[in-house]
Amino acid sequence: MSCGERDYLEIARHYEACLELHGDTHRGVDWPNAEDAAARYRVMLDVIRNPEQPCSLLDFGCGASHLYEYMCDKGFSHIAYSGLDISEKFITLSRKKYPGNTYYCQDFLRDGALPMFDYVIMNGVFTEKLSLSQDSMKSYVCSMLRAVYAKARGGIAVNFMSKHVDWERDDLFHLPFDELVSFVTKHISRHFVIRNDYGLYEYTMYIYRNALP
Repeated sequence: MSCGERDYLEIARHYEACLELHGDTHRGVDWPNAEDAAARYRVMLDVIRNPEQPCSLLDFGCGASHLYEYMCDKGFSHIAYSGLDISEKFITLSRKKYPGNTYYCQDFLRDGALPMFDYVIMNGVFTEKLSLSQDSMKSYVCSMLRAVYAKARGGIAVNFMSKHVDWERDDLFHLPFDELVSFVTKHISRHFVIRNDYGLYEYTMYIYRNALP
């Protein structure tokens, strides 16, 4: 991995600054509005192939556990939720809100010690690159996807800013479909779905271990 000196920690510090400024809200995890955030949670949870069956889920980059709030509101009580974040501030907040959940506070690329889960969701983990170069961010993404996928029995869901937009912001990470697909098929799995149907300037990929039965 060429993302030197753990440059990705800049991203964690950015989200902590958002939390400090906006508190426990969608703005506190740097989502512009609550409606779009809810759409992302719905699409992320659609990665689960048998939604009526009990399963375990890791919310990777859980922030303030807003995905879990959405799950509670929508009645996803059969899903065993756990959260992970590199930020101690977010994990402290999440543990205070939901003491019954399991939370992990770690730099996963360094620590890597996690149990297996049926599904792992990575919502907004790679949306912003801030001052990181495009190549450094790509290297970070590739390292993270391979490591996280190794902890999923069923599959993972991850979203990225699309290249098919009216304009791009320099601090956001826009990743072309073909670059992601090329990496995933070569290094992770050939069983995947790309979702670009929910009205936002982004897309979500589901990466599975097996083809549909």
